[in-house]
Amino acid sequence: MKPKFQDLNSGEIDSKLAQGGLADLLGYQLRKAQVAAYQNFAEVLESQDISPGQVGVLLLVRDNPGVNQTRVGNALGIDRSTLVAVIDRLEERRLIARTPSPKDRRSHALMLTPAGETYLETMLPRLREHERQIAAGLSNDERRNLISLLARVGVA
Repeated sequence: MKPKFQDLNSGEIDSKLAQGGLADLLGYQLRKAQVAAYQNFAEVLESQDISPGQVGVLLLVRDNPGVNQTRVGNALGIDRSTLVAVIDRLEERRLIARTPSPKDRRSHALMLTPAGETYLETMLPRLREHERQIAAGLSNDERRNLISLLARVGVA
């Protein structure tokens, strides 16, 4: 008689699968939350043809007109080569413009284009919906507390 084994490879979430020490690992829980947030972002903003990193760049540039690439990369924790590719993509879409910095000719000042401003205006309601969905199980106070705690973990 063949032994019966639980299908551990079905790809479905199995609440009976022993978590071992994973349940108490902060990094594991952060990764699970990040995967869920990214999947929801892709679903809610699918029609926008944008990545979370591109959204971060657009929002920072909108709120800091003329900021240079180095400061944007540092703020987002993105290495230089990755950031250049993100900015290239946004520039190709005419959402952002690179102009020589008036303070330092070796760097570029980043500005939203009029098309970038319009794009953000139309995309932000979907971004807010994404945020609402991923925080649906939290009260407003819990959401603020989680953001505060994550910000502390992020600088550790």
